[in-house]
Amino acid sequence: MYLTMTDKIQRVGFVSTRFQGTDGVSMETQKWRTVLEHMGYECFFFSGLSDWDPSRSMVVDEAYFNHPLIAEIQRQCFGVTVRSETLSGEIQAIRFRLKRALHEFVSGFSVDLLIIENAVTIPMNIPLGLAITEFIAETGMPAIAHHHDFAWERQRFSVSAVEDYLAMAFPPRLHSISHVVINSEGRRQLSYRCGLSATIIPNVFDFHSDPPVLDEYGRGFRADLGLEPADVLFLQPTRVIARKGIEHSVELAGRFKDRKVKLLISHQERDEGSEYYHRTMDYAALLGVDVLVHPELIGSERGMTADGRKRYSLWDCYLNADFVTYPSTYEGFGNAFLEALWFKKPILVNRYSIFQQDIEPIGFEVVQMENYVTPDTVDQVRSLLDAPFMVDLITERNFNLGRRFFSYELLEQRLRHAFMNFGQI
Repeated sequence: MYLTMTDKIQRVGFVSTRFQGTDGVSMETQKWRTVLEHMGYECFFFSGLSDWDPSRSMVVDEAYFNHPLIAEIQRQCFGVTVRSETLSGEIQAIRFRLKRALHEFVSGFSVDLLIIENAVTIPMNIPLGLAITEFIAETGMPAIAHHHDFAWERQRFSVSAVEDYLAMAFPPRLHSISHVVINSEGRRQLSYRCGLSATIIPNVFDFHSDPPVLDEYGRGFRADLGLEPADVLFLQPTRVIARKGIEHSVELAGRFKDRKVKLLISHQERDEGSEYYHRTMDYAALLGVDVLVHPELIGSERGMTADGRKRYSLWDCYLNADFVTYPSTYEGFGNAFLEALWFKKPILVNRYSIFQQDIEPIGFEVVQMENYVTPDTVDQVRSLLDAPFMVDLITERNFNLGRRFFSYELLEQRLRHAFMNFGQI
């Protein structure tokens, strides 16, 4: 065994394909880091792309899922059922290089435990998943596999030439790995498909800190995006990918003929190609909806653009929004939902399965839709836009429910339980 039950875990190494920007995995990792450091642990980071503290990070290009070699491997692995000997050799060669890098990371930072963020869950980088699995199998290193999105939840992975690799490493079945999922369906499916038990740790938010207020810097946001004072701003706080259901947000905005509604899409990542983006923009043009996409002005944090203009953060998007749209057809949990609660914004939610199972029973007051926008959906949104006092009451109640059920305190409790599996108290 790499670590005996009497050893003390002090240094935690996070492993993922990237730690950058505002994608769900990076954001949730930051929350785990914050709580673990509060608990007294030191945290370090291994990835293929990162804008985090370089003194605590190791970046290996081939660990990134959009590295050209990895992207080409992905293209050849899925949608077919047979792979070439050459492809197998390429996968194994990269696996070997990444495993060597993991050894360097662990020894260089004296890491005691690994937390694997989705890298042995969804097969976006097959060599990395194989490298992690083999490294843990050969060292017995204790690890927590934090699962966000499983392969069986994505249609594009249903036909592949790498079933042997998926069975080996997505997820791996090793005695030194404890599994954590973010929803109850994930726990059921992991048990049914893989015979593995798991702890549920839902996505969380720091509800015990107050959200920022609109300051002088943020007040320039609407004008810099070309909005008029009377415009109503709907915020779609997601990436532009098909399962986010952004066409429903476009339709909702288009239903308001009595006022000027504009739809802002905050995240610019298009991890699954640009076809859906172009389809969404074409649909918006057909309905006459003004969709705002400004990657040059919106980033992960405030700053200045190359030509001297102000650059705004995701938080500025929320602060300036009148209403949040979240019509996803599927989510592993729902970071944007928690963010809207924290900013005390009214929100539209499509009743995706995880919302129905794990969130809806808590009793949040939101505008709900069932896979398509109806006149009743529009009426509910309009009534909220016209009743700010009611919005204040509803969002305050939602905030308090979020603080009760999805706070950092819950995360700390669950992490303490997870660490007990390794003999830690």
